[in-house]
Amino acid sequence: MDHLHPQLDDAAIKQMSSLALAHVGDAVYEMLVRSYLACGGLQTAKNLHSRTIQLVRAGAQAKAAEHILPLLSEEEQTAFRHGRNAKPKSVPKSASVAEYAYATALEALFGWLYLKQRYDRINELFAEIIPTFGS
Repeated sequence: MDHLHPQLDDAAIKQMSSLALAHVGDAVYEMLVRSYLACGGLQTAKNLHSRTIQLVRAGAQAKAAEHILPLLSEEEQTAFRHGRNAKPKSVPKSASVAEYAYATALEALFGWLYLKQRYDRINELFAEIIPTFGS
């Protein structure tokens, strides 16, 4: 099995819980952020780590989610809603319940897109998110 590019059919993806999709999407999103920062000239490990933490925390992900929500297709909106309606066992102290719901929705969307092998769409959406990073 190719663990970097899993081959799941639509039925298998549909059976996954929203939190399982978010689990995969969390890794995909963090990899995108890390690659963006590392390739963008932020060279020290301390700088890379601290900036990554800033950009992958729930508040930043919620802001990114709100930014791309109008750009999503109906099918993508369904995946997003599925993630937003997830019932996590806990919410980090640094995030509100609403922020965490949107962050989970963003992660579920990215997980869903990744498992559907829609890599170009992941890149399109991430390119739209980058301007929300500020400086």
